[in-house]
Amino acid sequence: MTGKLPFEALSVETLATRLSTNEALCAKIGKDTSAWKVREVGDGNLNLVFIVEGAGGAAVVKQALPYVRLVGDSWPLPLKRSFFEYHALTRQEARAPGSVPAIYHFDEGQALIIMEYLSPHIILRRALIEGRQLPNIARDIGLFMARTLFRGSDLSMVTKDRKADLALFADNVELCDITENLVFSDPYFDAKMNRHTSPQLDALVAELRADRDLKVEAQRLKHIFAANAETLLHGDLHSGSIMVTDQETRMIDPEFAFYGPMAFDVGMLLANFWMSFFSQRGQEQKGKRDAMRAYLLGVTAETWAVFRAEFSHLWRTERTGMLYQKSLFEDQGDMLAAEQALDHVLHQIWTDLLGFAGIEVHRRILGLAHNADFETIADEDLRASCEAKALKFGRHIAVNRRRIHSIDEVNTLATLIEQENRI
Repeated sequence: MTGKLPFEALSVETLATRLSTNEALCAKIGKDTSAWKVREVGDGNLNLVFIVEGAGGAAVVKQALPYVRLVGDSWPLPLKRSFFEYHALTRQEARAPGSVPAIYHFDEGQALIIMEYLSPHIILRRALIEGRQLPNIARDIGLFMARTLFRGSDLSMVTKDRKADLALFADNVELCDITENLVFSDPYFDAKMNRHTSPQLDALVAELRADRDLKVEAQRLKHIFAANAETLLHGDLHSGSIMVTDQETRMIDPEFAFYGPMAFDVGMLLANFWMSFFSQRGQEQKGKRDAMRAYLLGVTAETWAVFRAEFSHLWRTERTGMLYQKSLFEDQGDMLAAEQALDHVLHQIWTDLLGFAGIEVHRRILGLAHNADFETIADEDLRASCEAKALKFGRHIAVNRRRIHSIDEVNTLATLIEQENRI
């Protein structure tokens, strides 16, 4: 198959025939298509995802669709998002080796990527719902974020190369538009595609949508998101876009990649750990989850600590870009100035990540795309109780982000809110 053919969506029935001459796929799984086993496993909101197994091995075939799969063809979406995903994956692999699936083939015309099949990995969100305490995720994710965000910025890159990359990813307009509306705006008014657990949350939702401080803060964060092109982001880094085993962590699905504020990826990711924390009471059918809640708060603290430590290390060893040049600091014998500047940068990331985290919590409960953490809680009253606590937590960290100084403060707040017995 070549990229010159008209786009056609793959299916379980047609994939083997259409990809039978693809050299990369055949080299990975074997040329005998009669031995291929194809299954469609895509459970996301946008794309087709197939696992293809043959005599020689297995691979994943991911194909974009010309619409939002969650909604249908009434919401068209350009196929070029696979182009941005491919280019983001190649950059992430270069900047944080071993953190993403290996890419075997990319076909821009058919909007498909053939990549490594990660096994026995499972989606991190599913592992957390099951109550698994994975030992390496905080370290692995913290390192991934620090390395990709630092090395994709003007702190590290050659200016000409970064500006060329900025121009390339600036065309990912439609997926940025999804984030700009579904994350920062729609949850705060009665948007058409919103949904929430009703009637249990109706009063609290009305209160949040009438909250001037919250709405203004959400729009200030949207302003930062749209205007601050600091680095190449994953753009959709959450527990559903990370695959894990007890030993390994891999990031997937960076089709929302664009140049934006460093704090965005970090805040979105930590928000998902905090949401998992608040959902645990709804997952206690087989026993209490006190240890799991403590584990999740520990993961947030360790992730941030690892991020800070690695970011600081890269600042001291790889700061070769145009920002905070060593010629102004270290080369003048002024190490303290370089450290002062580092403190300033990390403080800004900390302050903004809290805002992005709070907004992410709200959009996952009030907007279109919800989290399985809460959605798998069958008892609606219990689910609403968990969601209400998360909503209150999100509001507090978003509105008060400039007055919160440590991850321990945030986790203490989460613990106090979780222990409340009322919605």
